[in-house]
Amino acid sequence: MPGSLVHRTVGSFQSPFRCRSIQMAKIPIGLQLFSVRGECEKSLPAALRATAEAGYAGAEPWGYSGEALEWMGHPAKEIRKMYDDNGLVCCGIHLTTGALLGDNLARTIELNQTLGNRFLIIAADSQRMARRDTIMELAKILNDAAEKLHPLGMFAGYHAHGFDFAKVDGEVAWDTLFSNTRPEVIMQMDIGNCAMGGGDPIGTLRKFPGRAKSVHLKDYGGPPDSVIGEGTADWPTIFQLCEETQGTEWYVVEEGSRDGMGFEIPRRSLQALRRMGK
Repeated sequence: MPGSLVHRTVGSFQSPFRCRSIQMAKIPIGLQLFSVRGECEKSLPAALRATAEAGYAGAEPWGYSGEALEWMGHPAKEIRKMYDDNGLVCCGIHLTTGALLGDNLARTIELNQTLGNRFLIIAADSQRMARRDTIMELAKILNDAAEKLHPLGMFAGYHAHGFDFAKVDGEVAWDTLFSNTRPEVIMQMDIGNCAMGGGDPIGTLRKFPGRAKSVHLKDYGGPPDSVIGEGTADWPTIFQLCEETQGTEWYVVEEGSRDGMGFEIPRRSLQALRRMGK
């Protein structure tokens, strides 16, 4: 790993809490850009501008593999300028598992230091989450990455999908993973994915306090194209847990059209959250 990387710490990163107390600040709200992937593929600068115009404070890229210092065909420094020009914070990134392995890890760190992002989240790993021995392998990958990231003020983590809540050898796979990872490994709960996969998002948040520094907001049980607040999620309890027991630093909306085009659903979701006082 290049020597320059290990000397750049959390002070290099953007903070949504600049000039105010963390305890007194509202948790900022970002958008997972997969929600508008079609717009990003059409024009990343325009998509980030629209994200900011919709009222989001941050944006979370998806699908980064660690193979190059670029995303969506744009160099990291260029992407950082797009964020800065629109007053956005890079509030996390979704990775392949391979982005945390071997030579890819150094590139992943460098790209995210350039973007000012601290949260390096594996988006999904259905193969490793299917058996206990491979869940333990994934736990080791996360633990090893977390140990290397800690001196840099960065965090590794894993994002929830429905399959993560199946039982493997008598235990919920998600529980096995987070019972065997370091306390600083981020549990990026996705409320809708968890519930739709048969999990209990509230029970899981209670079981693992302090792990959900970043939480994906997605409702469930509502009609097609419904947004946050139009389903059956118990948002008051979820928000209370995030704010009182989890140390949540970012809420990230992952709600969009089926083809990832347009900003209507992300805009409506944020408006709904504002009506809830968020």
